[in-house]
Amino acid sequence: MNIKRLNSSDSNFWADLDALLAWESVSDQAVNDTVTGIIADIRARGDAALLDYTNRFDRMSASDFSELEVPVARLQQALDGLPAEQREALQSAADRVRAYHEHQKQASWDYTEADGTLLGQQVTALDRVGLYVPGGKAAYPSSVLMNAIPAKVAGVEELIMVVPTPDGEINELVFAAAAICGVDRVFTVGGAQAVAALAYGTESVPQVDKIVGPGNIYVATAKRYVFGAVGIDMIAGPSEILVVCDGQTDPDWIAMDLFSQAEHDEDAQAILLCPDADYLDRVAASIEKLLPDMERAEIIRTSLNDRGALIQVKDLDEAVAVANYIAPEHLELSVADPQAMAKNIKHAGAIFMGRYTAEALGDYCAGPNHVLPTSRTARYSSPLGVYDFQKRSSLIMCSADGASELGKVASTLARGEGLEAHARSAEYRIKK
Repeated sequence: MNIKRLNSSDSNFWADLDALLAWESVSDQAVNDTVTGIIADIRARGDAALLDYTNRFDRMSASDFSELEVPVARLQQALDGLPAEQREALQSAADRVRAYHEHQKQASWDYTEADGTLLGQQVTALDRVGLYVPGGKAAYPSSVLMNAIPAKVAGVEELIMVVPTPDGEINELVFAAAAICGVDRVFTVGGAQAVAALAYGTESVPQVDKIVGPGNIYVATAKRYVFGAVGIDMIAGPSEILVVCDGQTDPDWIAMDLFSQAEHDEDAQAILLCPDADYLDRVAASIEKLLPDMERAEIIRTSLNDRGALIQVKDLDEAVAVANYIAPEHLELSVADPQAMAKNIKHAGAIFMGRYTAEALGDYCAGPNHVLPTSRTARYSSPLGVYDFQKRSSLIMCSADGASELGKVASTLARGEGLEAHARSAEYRIKK
């Protein structure tokens, strides 16, 4: 294992850190050309094109598009057929995610000024949302929960899920999760073609207002291209974890926490910050000890070798400064007083406080959303939540007196901008 060791006291530390963090999701020209061609074909031929691509890319043999829609009863059948332990775990996770997101609901508000002018904000839910779920053996029911539940809590009227089933491979947990979340319609389609169908609509797939959910490079590229016609959640990069530790947590725990993100894929990033060099050595030893027994050992090894790091900092205050610079997707504060430290964290997708709070709990069942900003975008963006499925409209209702007074201000500013019609429209309401 050749995991990098950095020291904040080195003169080239920040340049080395930037090199470590550098990652860009670049679609090459071949991917771009493929995606734009698929989008154009879906827009032109609708269901027929979607059926063709599904049979071709997912190795299916559907003869009619109706075969690609999953009856709601089939979703319930999947839920009913789960082993009791799985069903209870899925329901428990869903209940916790729903309870947390209920706290995020925004309400409309208004106030009335002294002259009778009313100002406010009206909050409404999106009408229809599309949820992309990766399919086949690498399927994630937790992704269904984290995307569908906040949409339903927000009041979205119709939730359309697309999930590919390559070679007819169906993940019963994904269907069961859809049943628990109240997904309205499910189509077994995927890839750029599914994104295009959601964005523009076909004869069978209704056009949505927003598309959420993770996918491969073709899905991410398609989401980029259709943005504007519909909203999207984000273009997510590889999973990330940053652990700040004071050297007092069991090093095996920290090593496994780093593994928990490194096992996602070779581009995932796992970093540990600690002021204690001896402790970093102990974690490195735990990594070597525990890695051979991991099912995804080679993926973890590649991730840690290519993008992982054990970083020695001067003290915990400097650890906070480095953490804020990295702006990680997942931040574990494995220290004696994590709540005090958390108050100084400005940039992180999710903050896991204390030695007992493994990031993995947040992936499944803690309650907060696991759809988080990656690649330093936590500097300016937030986790997926109910607010992503609600819109805000400004409310303005002027009284006669209010229109007269505001008209004077608007008239002056409009004429200063050379917009006569604006000025005269306001002036008509000024009392003589």
